[in-house]
Amino acid sequence: MPQGPYIVTGASKGIGKAIALEIAKQGHPVLALARASPELEQIGIELTLLHPESRALACDLSSDQDIAAVASQITAQSPWIAGIVHNAGTVEPILPLNQVPIALWATSLQVNLIGVQDLTQRLMGNMGGEHQTRITTISSGASLNPVESWSSYCVAKAGLDMWARCIAQEGAELKISAISIAPGIVDTNMQHTIRSVQPEHFPRHADFVSLQASGQLTQASDVALQLCPLILNHSMEQSGQRFDVREL
Repeated sequence: MPQGPYIVTGASKGIGKAIALEIAKQGHPVLALARASPELEQIGIELTLLHPESRALACDLSSDQDIAAVASQITAQSPWIAGIVHNAGTVEPILPLNQVPIALWATSLQVNLIGVQDLTQRLMGNMGGEHQTRITTISSGASLNPVESWSSYCVAKAGLDMWARCIAQEGAELKISAISIAPGIVDTNMQHTIRSVQPEHFPRHADFVSLQASGQLTQASDVALQLCPLILNHSMEQSGQRFDVREL
């Protein structure tokens, strides 16, 4: 079996970084995608030490040009892609839906959903075939339950769950599988962003402050250990399913 890369988006920090490192530790090359930053450069160094074919690639999923450029680079250098972990996402803007600027709402959908479709579509010619390619989307409880002031995030995550089911259906004959996994409440920059919002804009602000104060946030490295067996080994029979890390 060829050793194609696993692509992990949003890999410069948080859950994405932890997943990228864990995949590389298990012997797979990783292409770490995120916006250009010192953190992305650092994860590139760490991944290369774990697997020499790993590298970091700058890509802002809000930019059509970035997506096209990185997809062209990947398809030229990787004849077959083992998998994609669609982790990149933003919870912003956190505002009541009758107040949020439509441009910010649209940007959220671009990063959380449309960019996922754009990147995957551009890579599909190098996926599946003789060997299974595994796509994993990082879901959220917000895909199932509305949260006040998170309208764009909730809509995008709900769409992402259905997108994975569509890929699972259309990819079955191509040997391309897709699952979604909700990782629980993890101590990441996203949680910091949520706690930093003005309480008057987010009715559940106190709940999220309490989650951190009471030590209920899980660590990204622990979540990555729980997710990787599914990311690396889920079967074609499991394709189309949604999982929750708290039930694994």
